[in-house]
Amino acid sequence: MEILKVSSTSKPKSVAGALAAVIREEGRAELQGVGAGAINQAVKAIAIVRGFIAPNGIDLVAIPAFSEIEIDGQERTAIKFIVEPR
Repeated sequence: MEILKVSSTSKPKSVAGALAAVIREEGRAELQGVGAGAINQAVKAIAIVRGFIAPNGIDLVAIPAFSEIEIDGQERTAIKFIVEPR
C-alpha cells in the first residue's frame, strides 16, 4: 500500500489529487503525518478527495491509527489514516 507523507506545509488540494490517483490505481492508500499541523492538512485532503471520488460512485472512509516511525534517529509517534472505499 502506498504511503503518502503529509507535512504542515502540504497543500491539501495537492495531497487530495495524489491520494485520488493512488486510490484509483491501487484501491486504497495511507496518509501519514507527525504533529497537529500535518494532521490538519491530512484531514482537509481526505475531505477534498471524497468530493473528487464521489462522482464515480465511490464512498471513501478513513481509518485513523497511531504509528511509530523513525525520524533522524529518533522514534516519533505519527498518526496514519488508511483511506479506502466503503
